[in-house]
Amino acid sequence: MRFPVILNLRPACIFPRALIAAWMMLCAMAVDAAAGQYQLLMFERDGCSYCKQWNEEIAPAYPKTAEGQAAPLHRLDIKAALPSGVTLTGRPPVFTPTFVLLSDGTEVGRIEGYAGDQFFWFLLDSLLRDAGWQAADPAVASPSDPAETGP
Repeated sequence: MRFPVILNLRPACIFPRALIAAWMMLCAMAVDAAAGQYQLLMFERDGCSYCKQWNEEIAPAYPKTAEGQAAPLHRLDIKAALPSGVTLTGRPPVFTPTFVLLSDGTEVGRIEGYAGDQFFWFLLDSLLRDAGWQAADPAVASPSDPAETGP
């Protein structure tokens, strides 16, 4: 009687695949570490009309912009505890939305409230540049225009 082969484990095939998988994981971790210098925390609360406006006007385009790629967005409820490794240098957020720019986990600037898309992009660009960030393309002298990135 012959039993079906359920799993063909040949050591010669497993080792190279495991080595390739480990190498890919190390490369991904190196990219994450390099990209993790800046983060943008967004403190929000349910029912916040300005948060809703930001979500409609900015949120779809944010990750596609140079600023969004330099400082990935992390959302937090204003009443929630801070994630480990985050240090605020100012008072705890009171208004929603409050955007806190972190550099290596420490606050380097913040935007309290939301007064419209053009004002937001201008303030965020100022915070990032004050923190030492430069857009990848030196010809870019102003914040990314979310209208150019499309939905």
